[in-house]
Amino acid sequence: MNTEIRVGVGAVIFKDDKVLLVLRKNEPAGGWWAIPGGKVRSGETLKEALRREIREETGLEIMPLEVVYVFDLIEKEPGGAVSRHYVIIDYAARVNGGRLKAGDDALRARWFRAGELKDWPVHSRTRQLLHEKYGFG
Repeated sequence: MNTEIRVGVGAVIFKDDKVLLVLRKNEPAGGWWAIPGGKVRSGETLKEALRREIREETGLEIMPLEVVYVFDLIEKEPGGAVSRHYVIIDYAARVNGGRLKAGDDALRARWFRAGELKDWPVHSRTRQLLHEKYGFG
């Protein structure tokens, strides 16, 4: 099976001492709290896709800043065939408008303090990013 590689973007957004996470409805990471974001559409720049995805998932308007994390998310079938392959590019970002409200692929959206992460089903890549890049969680 020849699986197409998809590009995704995410936004790491802090407010005071909290980080914004969304509870994902769909794969990848369905059922897990994660950095908000989604797939880049044909013809969109990475930053255009990021602004659109964050608006759709959280109701917030953002200003993308610098790239903070890039990784592959490869999912395999039991026999070893690749079922999904995403290249995810996470940006630091700051909020410049809107009102927090979950939508699109997000079942919920909320701000988390570092100490709260241990009590919630937070995706391992999200934990890794927050810990390695920000000493958070």
